[in-house]
Amino acid sequence: MHRLGTLRNRKKTLKAFTELDAFPKIPENYQETTASGGSVTLVISVFIFILVLSEFWYYRAIESKYSYEVDTDYDSKLLINVDLTVAMKCDDLGVDVLDLSGSTMDLEDGIKLEPAYFELTDEQKIWMTMFKDFYYFFEGYRSLGEMESFKSGMPTYMPKRKDSDNQEGKPHDACRVYGSFEVNKVAGNFHLTSGKSIQHPQGHAHLSALVPEQAVNFSHRIDRLSFGHHMPGYVNPLDGDMQTADKARMMYQYYIKIVPTKIKFLGSSQEVLTNQYSVTQKSREISHNRGSHGIPGIFFKYDMSSIMVHIKYQHRSMVAFLVRLCGIVGGIFATSGMLHSFIGFLVDVAMCRFGFKKEKEKLPSESTDAPVVQSNGPPSPTLNPGLPVSTDELQKVPEVTTITPTTPLLQNQANA
Repeated sequence: MHRLGTLRNRKKTLKAFTELDAFPKIPENYQETTASGGSVTLVISVFIFILVLSEFWYYRAIESKYSYEVDTDYDSKLLINVDLTVAMKCDDLGVDVLDLSGSTMDLEDGIKLEPAYFELTDEQKIWMTMFKDFYYFFEGYRSLGEMESFKSGMPTYMPKRKDSDNQEGKPHDACRVYGSFEVNKVAGNFHLTSGKSIQHPQGHAHLSALVPEQAVNFSHRIDRLSFGHHMPGYVNPLDGDMQTADKARMMYQYYIKIVPTKIKFLGSSQEVLTNQYSVTQKSREISHNRGSHGIPGIFFKYDMSSIMVHIKYQHRSMVAFLVRLCGIVGGIFATSGMLHSFIGFLVDVAMCRFGFKKEKEKLPSESTDAPVVQSNGPPSPTLNPGLPVSTDELQKVPEVTTITPTTPLLQNQANA
């Protein structure tokens, strides 16, 4: 009895769970398949496969997560890295840094001036063309970016001129200015002008009057200009920039906004401190007769931002990947089903509108050889199904004879 009661309770529990089923099953006998439905299924299967594949590649890609905070580090120094070539002789060129406090930095230890050629070699021209193509295509003009091609081995700086490329007998027509130096973390001005600089109580001055005007040419090429530690693979906004002056007394101004940046690479637990910057460029000819005053030269006017940017490279979440996959598969199936039903409805309406009717399926015809049942006696009493039948009632049921086309009675009637 105890086992019987346990079995009964299990059946009741199973029945309760069955009534809670939100996904009722339709028997296959009641399901109708069509050629249009098969075509739609094939199309959406290919579409889902393409979307799932693209979603997988999106999940495998590395994303950059940005966060911002106020920069509270005001005691540290700012490192400036520069490598540029000016189409003037080194003896006629002066390089100085002046910050907002009015102090002048000593650049003798950090900056070097080296005679060079302004014209590029064939190898340097190929590099410059490739560099600009990658630069414009991947990250756009005047923006900080990371290029995998350069990070994998291609240098982000101009290849050095080989000894075999030096033109024998031709004097150097340019000056390469390169090196690294530290300045105060305040707004400043790093500039290159004609004539060496001299110090005086109110600042400094350049002896530009001693340089002949025909020797002044501020055409320049910036191979590298960065702030902070060098990051492999990262290209700064002014890297590879070249300006050609068609007049002698030209003034080039670069207004630079430096943003302190901390970068945390994938798989690394430490953050690397560096700087990125945005730049605005302006150039004009100095002509006192036309009211354009100033000093010819190249001026990099920089200022610090009060906001620090944190960049973290990471993989995307697996949970988000699965949720997006479910949304893709479920959404496409639901939408395609509705569209298929709606298009079928429009087709039916169009067929009815133009007088077309669907052919009905023909039912199987009744066979002439079906047996005929004939009773030999009076009508049989009605028996209620589900009620017990007594022996007397069964005896009242008349004998039934099955008549077929081969019955002798029918054959005699046919012969008659």
